Formats: sequence, structure tokens, C-alpha cells
Amino acid sequence: MSAEAGKALKVITGASRFEGSGPDGTVVFAAKWLSEGYDSPAPDDGGICDIYAQNSAAGDRLEATWELVWGPLKGEPAAKFRVLPMGERALAAPDAGSIQFACRSEKLPGSTPAHIDIGVERWSPKDPEGDPEKLTDAYATVVHSFALAMAKELRCENDGGLEPRPVLDPA
Repeated sequence: MSAEAGKALKVITGASRFEGSGPDGTVVFAAKWLSEGYDSPAPDDGGICDIYAQNSAAGDRLEATWELVWGPLKGEPAAKFRVLPMGERALAAPDAGSIQFACRSEKLPGSTPAHIDIGVERWSPKDPEGDPEKLTDAYATVVHSFALAMAKELRCENDGGLEPRPVLDPA
């Protein structure tokens, strides 16, 4: 996770110390699971990790996930989302973010690129607290960090079209 994403996590959770979800809760493990099951009947989605702020309430966590997306993008995003120019489609809101990118890689066999959606969502008994614009930027930053790490781990050509830093201005 980038230093920018670490600061963004503080905006989202209000905490500066976090606990992970265990040894399988890494981008490396998720990329391995995705690539090994890519052309098999294995599930088309999975968790990357859960992030818990130290001393947070039970059930209060951020969940980072991946999903293989088959076919073109469908429908318009919900009104709460800001559309951002990252990957094939990037969305951010005060409580969630997602980036879909195309990945052509030797780790993912086939003649066409895989389309991978990375999502970050907060699961909490409380509504998000703070400035909605800052929270939206924070989710965009965190999901970009996960998406770029996944693209690099999968060795996607051109990092899946993702820039080294998040683009926070609307498309």
C-alpha cells in the first residue's frame, strides 16, 4: 500500500494504526489465487484483505476485493459515485471505491485481456464521518493503491493502464 493510501486510510477511519486480516490477506496471495484459477471453474471473485483500525468497533472494517468482469461495462453508476479517469472505469464515493482495468499478462492466458475490478468498501454500523469530498478522494486513493499493486503483481502490460498516482479529478 502506498504512503498516500496510508494517509487516506486515516481520513476514512480516523485511525493511524491498523491490523490486517491474516497471512492470506495480501495482494500477493489474491493475485496468485486469481492467476491460478483464471482459466478454471474457480470462483471469479475473492477477497484481497480486510483492514481493521486498532480498537475499532466490532464489524467495523474496510474490505478490499477483486472480481473478474466478463464482457463490456454495463449501466450507469449510482449517483453517489464520482467517475474518475483511471483504468477502464473508476468510481469513488464517501463510503466506497472501485477501479476496473484491463490486464494482458503471461500469468493470465488467452488472446484477450482480462478485465479486473478492484473494490474497497467500508462495512460499519456507523455512517461515514467527515467531509464527503475528502472521503471520496481517500477511497479513490486507497482503491488505486490496491489496483496498481494487483496490476504489478500480475505483471499486466503497462500496469493495466493505471498511472503511478491516483487521478482525483472527475472524468
